[in-house]
Amino acid sequence: MKRQTGIWIDSSKAIIVTLDGGKERISEIESDLENKMYHEKEGNKGTFSGSHHSNNENKFEERRKNETNHFLKNILSHIKLADELYIFGPAEAKIKLEQKINTDKSFDSSKLKMVESAESMTTNQIVAKVKKFYH
Repeated sequence: MKRQTGIWIDSSKAIIVTLDGGKERISEIESDLENKMYHEKEGNKGTFSGSHHSNNENKFEERRKNETNHFLKNILSHIKLADELYIFGPAEAKIKLEQKINTDKSFDSSKLKMVESAESMTTNQIVAKVKKFYH
């Protein structure tokens, strides 16, 4: 029997549903992604000259890229034993996960069956969507 896995993902979390021999297992992985750039002296607009502001933006973007990479690697570690993968979600995180799967040499990208858009869903809706996809 194949281990079939569905992943609903956005930038804040991933919900992983694994169907294996009639059993279902649900895991949730929280991301630690920073969604806002914080400036120490944000109230004092006079302190942000162009170069200082862009330097903070660059640091934020680099930190966010590292946090995203860590989040995606964490997901991959949870789905290594999957025989088939289905990824869905509302934002660009699903595309980043697809790219990570396709570029990670330790992961068999042929396991990926489909990536599609989906709205925010409850856990029960996610489980139902995964079951429907595989049956």
